Amino acid sequence: MSKENHLGGGLWTTKDNRIGKGSPFSTRDVAIMLSELGFSREEQLIQEIAYTIFKTWREDGRFKIAPQGTMFPCYTIAALRALCCLGYKEDSRLQKTFEYLFDIQHLDGGWRCNKVKLGKSSNTDLSNPGTTLEALDAFRFTKYLNLDPRLEKPVEFLLNHWDIRRPLGPCHFGIGSLFMQSEFPFLRYNLFYYCHTLSYYNMAKKDKRFKEALAALEQKLVNGKLIIENPNRQLAKMAFCRKGEPSDLATIRFEELKRRCTGY
Repeated sequence: MSKENHLGGGLWTTKDNRIGKGSPFSTRDVAIMLSELGFSREEQLIQEIAYTIFKTWREDGRFKIAPQGTMFPCYTIAALRALCCLGYKEDSRLQKTFEYLFDIQHLDGGWRCNKVKLGKSSNTDLSNPGTTLEALDAFRFTKYLNLDPRLEKPVEFLLNHWDIRRPLGPCHFGIGSLFMQSEFPFLRYNLFYYCHTLSYYNMAKKDKRFKEALAALEQKLVNGKLIIENPNRQLAKMAFCRKGEPSDLATIRFEELKRRCTGY
């Protein structure tokens, strides 16, 4: 809360109402953290944050999170995911956004922006794994989960990345040493977030690649508590994600993950 005005505007925005600048203390990232800390849409603060994000929504389903610049898919997905976490998954505007995301799925099933033109290399022509993971995190809140076949290809794309490992997409999301370090809250592409999101998808839970990733995550437990290895440096002193220490909140998320995997 002490960071609310650090960019010059209210509710973690800049003076010109950018909601995605200043991570991890941007409006969209703080929305994710507050939801993890137990805030709900019944509270005025959450309603004000949601209103601030919704002001950037456009009729075609996209979010324009800054006054100037391109409306990249990753920006829309980040805003969508934040609003879902805050409890607005059934809002009619978000249904338009989900439809928009289906319309712009890449050939491999995931999501990418066009800031790097196709043809530069075979790796950059693929979707962005991090952006695709966030999109699937948003879709888990919907009626499409485990029912719509259009979500099978992005799940397979991410499972395949576990084997490929190399950086993919225009923004070069890879699976390396940093990815393999446990992080919380879920703000970046990493092992814990990867397992957490895919555990909602039945086809992933049955896959050996997911099971390998989950086994790697389980190695981060000490006395049943999940240890945080690589927190965002600006969050490293906060009680729920101190570097090298167990996190009660992260452990709760891990235990929920394991329960979702029961029977697979």
